Amino acid sequence: MIDLVLIDDEHSAIKSLEWEIENFCKNVRIIATFTSATDAVSFLNRNTVDCVFLDIEMPDMDGFQFLELFPKRNFAVVITTAFDQYAIKAIKESALDYLLKPIDSDDLIACFTKIEQQKSSVSISEKLENSLEKILQSNVLSQKKINVTNDGKMIFLNPDDIIYCESDGNYCTIFLENKEKIVLTQKLKFMEEKLAQLQFFRIHNSYLINLNKVKEFHKTDEYVVLSNMVKIPVSRQKKSDFLDKL
Repeated sequence: MIDLVLIDDEHSAIKSLEWEIENFCKNVRIIATFTSATDAVSFLNRNTVDCVFLDIEMPDMDGFQFLELFPKRNFAVVITTAFDQYAIKAIKESALDYLLKPIDSDDLIACFTKIEQQKSSVSISEKLENSLEKILQSNVLSQKKINVTNDGKMIFLNPDDIIYCESDGNYCTIFLENKEKIVLTQKLKFMEEKLAQLQFFRIHNSYLINLNKVKEFHKTDEYVVLSNMVKIPVSRQKKSDFLDKL
């Protein structure tokens, strides 16, 4: 089943597209529709979907401004517009398809075939990732590494190389000893669970730190200094548990 969101400032265009999908397309579930791109942004920051059908010319925010808010998208994008001059830019924005209004039913069916294929490909990738995760967690490898996905690549990390992880809404950033940063399209909870059995602690709602990298703890100002000299605040609710861990 493909979970779909429709974004178009014209209510009539949404109704027309809903009718086309309901009558010609199988295994598609429209979970939300928006005439405001701003409202759609708020929804997508809280929910996971497979695809977004996106109009370009909208009053509160145009389609490309909308896409700039999702630089690392976990959903496919299909541009739906009455204008053909945006095709090249749509390709540059990695849109899966470009449908001209009024949308032909055959083009719509073909579009959902592409979406299904992409979703299947992602599913296979996730299965592979899960299999590798099990291998990494077994005793087959002498070094206990973890794997994360970034820009379509699987990256294998030694937890000792991680200094801390920082939350940024639906994303999180991993900071390494070699000064590299890895941005994930996952919440901080994802890394917290990956590192749960190791010397890592959620010291603050926005920070997960490697306890082995703590150099100083400042009681009065309630922050720690890590091996890279970065200061991280300690939540008052976490302070007691943090000191116990140390």
